[in-house]
Amino acid sequence: MKNETVLVTGATGYKGTVLVPKLLAKGYKVIAIDTQWFGNFLEPHKNLTVIKTDVRHTDDINLEQVDSIIHLASIANDPCGDLNPKLTWEVSALATMQLADKAKKAGVKQFIYASSGSVYGVKDEEQVTEDLSLEPISEYNKTKMVAERVLLSYKDCMAVQIVRPATVCGLSKRMRLDVSVNMLTMQALTNGKITVFGGAQVRPNIHIDDITDLYIYMLENPEKTSGVFNAGFENISILDIAKMVQAKINCEIEITPSNDPRCYRINSDKLLATGFKPSKNVETAIEEIIAAHEAGKLKNEDHFYNLKWMQKEVL
Repeated sequence: MKNETVLVTGATGYKGTVLVPKLLAKGYKVIAIDTQWFGNFLEPHKNLTVIKTDVRHTDDINLEQVDSIIHLASIANDPCGDLNPKLTWEVSALATMQLADKAKKAGVKQFIYASSGSVYGVKDEEQVTEDLSLEPISEYNKTKMVAERVLLSYKDCMAVQIVRPATVCGLSKRMRLDVSVNMLTMQALTNGKITVFGGAQVRPNIHIDDITDLYIYMLENPEKTSGVFNAGFENISILDIAKMVQAKINCEIEITPSNDPRCYRINSDKLLATGFKPSKNVETAIEEIIAAHEAGKLKNEDHFYNLKWMQKEVL
């Protein structure tokens, strides 16, 4: 795979900051595209080109030498997506369409897209598989669904691989503390108390090392992973996640009422059947966050909360 060039959008974000060093370690040349709203934590490397630009500015993105695209860029999560719906549609849907069209014209052979396991909406089924209908309920979910359908229309021109990830957890240098496992763990570490709203809501989870390993697995196995795949291996209620944290940290759990109806779960048997195997889990993520905090390598900082930071610095 050496000498192949991979373009990663959203490359300085939560997942990109973990993914890019893994690609470089495997010998890929990487072009990293990001607005860098939340900073840039990537270390310089001879095979890394970092371009600070908005993915909406397609003219700034040169695909002439690019073999594959891993498209992570979007306005991430429901609250941020609802903050400015126009921006969300432009970044997460329109820019994806423009990038896919440009990729086709440039002869890019492979397009891996980070969708979301939340595109299914609220389902009653215990096993939410890829063949169920998509009924997104937020701007974020809706843009992901539209982007998926746009990309699948290019499947005869290049390998189109769509991942519907669970909620990601675990350490990144560009940390996110607004996703369930990470947030609850940091609450326990800094406050000695976890506040759970409702608690019965189920969330599917995937460790950040597993999701980034999956993108590389798909990059290297396009014939096995063409099409749409769920990626999440632990469907756990918010209260049970809090209890897992409490088992590691001496803290109180306070349960308050919630009007949040979102209860997501996904089944990833289709992905597992390709031969991909996860190596970490929610418990690992909790332990790694605790260790990093105790070592002084992780602090509770504003730029690790997407909504708070976008309201303050971006919009």
